[in-house]
Amino acid sequence: MPTGHTTSGQDTWGYLAPPPGPDVTARSRPSFSVVVAAYQAADTLAEALESALQQTSPAVEVVVCDDGSTDGTAEVLDRFGDRVVTVRQTNRGEAAAKNAAVRAARGDYVAVLDADDVFFPRRLEALGWLASRRPDLDVITTNAVVEAGGRVVRHAYHPGWRFEVEDQRGAILRRNFVLGLAAVRRESWNAAGGFDEQLAHTADWDFWQRLILSGSRVGLLDEPLARYRLSVGTLSSDRVRLVRARLTVLRRALARDDLTPGERNVVRTTIRQQEDELRARLAAAALGQGGWEARRRSAALLLGSRVSLRTRLGAALAVATPRLAAWRRRRHSGDATEIGSGVMLPTAWSAAPTDHGR
Repeated sequence: MPTGHTTSGQDTWGYLAPPPGPDVTARSRPSFSVVVAAYQAADTLAEALESALQQTSPAVEVVVCDDGSTDGTAEVLDRFGDRVVTVRQTNRGEAAAKNAAVRAARGDYVAVLDADDVFFPRRLEALGWLASRRPDLDVITTNAVVEAGGRVVRHAYHPGWRFEVEDQRGAILRRNFVLGLAAVRRESWNAAGGFDEQLAHTADWDFWQRLILSGSRVGLLDEPLARYRLSVGTLSSDRVRLVRARLTVLRRALARDDLTPGERNVVRTTIRQQEDELRARLAAAALGQGGWEARRRSAALLLGSRVSLRTRLGAALAVATPRLAAWRRRRHSGDATEIGSGVMLPTAWSAAPTDHGR
């Protein structure tokens, strides 16, 4: 349940956060810098930047790192002139681009905006409201409208992907419950070292883990105040890389010396779950090849006691008739896409009515 709310005119903002300590008192509104990592973003960047510049509570600056784009992104930035701060670098990846934008920022908080997403006009106003009332929160975010293939499918936070309030340390070791369009206290970002630039996938989960395990707390203003866009049709090979990246992050967490015995058990359990997931995804990828490799990987799944009954049945089909199993997979391929939290979104879902923010 929300731990607080405010009413201003006809607006009621509810939020979720761990309970404040006894010494937490409201402060003046902090300043915000919007930071954007852009790579080959010529088709979407202008809309994203306009949304950041048209906030009811303006940012002190909008900082964009052009990560070596060659598609016209630079020309889009030139059109904005001094309305945005532009940092340019050779292509080094999303994590490095976000870190570079943050290094150039000067706001108390840095609010991440992906180059293909959009802030609704009152998002910074709402984030500032929560940050001023709960200055103990180092990370704050809002809900968002999720679009897949150009269609609204739901809100980012929903019954299947909840924001965690109780035991955020244990929760972040199980899954990434922080929407990536978050605002982070700039001092906390820098103290944590920013995103790990060696991680091509799950750098956000690794970052939230390091922040929360070092004492940061996260709050959610439960209003859909951004548009979070997904591209459809994640390839099986990408899903395999994603799970392997999760395992890398979890093994790093397990190597920390500040986890409680209970938290270590959480990490070990999550690692086992992800290892099962990796076997399932490798088997699914092998189905596209057919033949002996598909049978071998599927047989390994059949022997796994932790995989679901549905997965074992699919593996049994692959062992018996790999061509039929591959056809079945091709028939259903592309009917789901994955967001950073690991939640699968069926793209066949019809657009649901949703509040697009105020």
